[in-house]
Amino acid sequence: MGNQPDIAAGRLTDSDYAENFSDVHPPLDRKAALIEASRCYFCYDAPCIEACPTGIDIPSFIRKISTDNVRGAAQDILDENVMGGACARVCPTEVLCQEACVRNTQEHKPVQIGLLQRYATDAVMDDAAHPFQRAEPTGKRVAVVGAGPAGLSCAHRLAMHGHDVVVFEAKAKAGGLNEYGIAAYKVPEDFAHREVDFILEIGGIEIRNGQALGRDIALADLRRDYDAVFLGMGLGGVRALGLEGEDLGGVYNAVDFIADLRQSDNLASLPVGRKVVVIGGGNTAIDIAVQTKRLGAEDVTLVYRRGPEAMSATGHEQEFAQVNGVKIKHWAQPRQIRGAHDHVTDVVFEYTQLDDNGRLGGTGDAFSVPADMVFKAIGQEMLPLPQANGGSELLEMDGACIAVNDERQTSLPDVWAGGDCVAVSEDLTVAAVQDGKLAAESINRFLRS
Repeated sequence: MGNQPDIAAGRLTDSDYAENFSDVHPPLDRKAALIEASRCYFCYDAPCIEACPTGIDIPSFIRKISTDNVRGAAQDILDENVMGGACARVCPTEVLCQEACVRNTQEHKPVQIGLLQRYATDAVMDDAAHPFQRAEPTGKRVAVVGAGPAGLSCAHRLAMHGHDVVVFEAKAKAGGLNEYGIAAYKVPEDFAHREVDFILEIGGIEIRNGQALGRDIALADLRRDYDAVFLGMGLGGVRALGLEGEDLGGVYNAVDFIADLRQSDNLASLPVGRKVVVIGGGNTAIDIAVQTKRLGAEDVTLVYRRGPEAMSATGHEQEFAQVNGVKIKHWAQPRQIRGAHDHVTDVVFEYTQLDDNGRLGGTGDAFSVPADMVFKAIGQEMLPLPQANGGSELLEMDGACIAVNDERQTSLPDVWAGGDCVAVSEDLTVAAVQDGKLAAESINRFLRS
């Protein structure tokens, strides 16, 4: 076990990096969009609308594309989902709107709704004429914590209604997971930043970066200084494995590495191991596995404790990883991270199985996988919320997350919340956007009453 770790930067040529991190789904041109739009049945009770968390009228926008009314199509999309451009790129449409498409019942090939949505929204984002008008200023001020999809969606809808919004964001850039946490090949060419600029064009929204709840701002102060508050700060913590060797060199949190990759101006400067092990079964695990492979890793093994159907990453994402050379090993859980000279050398896994009651357990049989780098991707968790009002008044929690009602209102009458920090979250960009929209409409009613 005395082998030196093989971690190096610049494993590939510049052209390899450019190709590996270019747009994974090239956009449709006009001809392809018209052909794809013609496949839609324009169903009266369209199941695709029901399957869309933001309720976009999908047949309507596709019909407009088919008549070359691309701007009208984009308006249909953006009225319900102001981040329709990002969602067209990153949402698992294959298990949402496209899975519900009636075309599946006849030819097992749904209308490519995601690509059509991107075709429409991209055209408007590049258009000088902004599709939204702000209402007359109301004089009301709302504080939004977190400039991710939930916070930006809420801020935009509130600004539309004429309220002034100040967004407090802990990081140096707005955008949340779209900026820091999603694979670079899904949102290339600085798309996340361009979408934030597009959202802010409506006016009435100020973003203050480097402002974290509990460190720089307090909920009690926001409630005092603003007419309403929306909490959309996501999940700030990363779950630990709780294993021996977890603190060895070469063991990383996947979300931190992805953030570094997304903010890098030179991918050739990012060191990557020759042998990489990823522990987890969600989208972050898939994203880090594929990206390390595309950075030049030779062997990338993703290990998950249950079967493929239990992975939170979709079947499409799992297949994408395997097509990209990632080995996925199911039914195994990590038991020990071993190392030499304070650096990881391999990970010991135990085979797992379900008992007669459906509970997961180890079999006692073990194997090891050599590793220069290990990435933990077993999920994020909510950081403990700072107490409000000196501790005499607390937000009601549901487990580790904030409890909210159907309008995303918390137990405090002037505080709403949405996105990954609430108990009803679906861990999807599109669901976070919907949370922000629902909360903004509820806040608007509250402010006008």
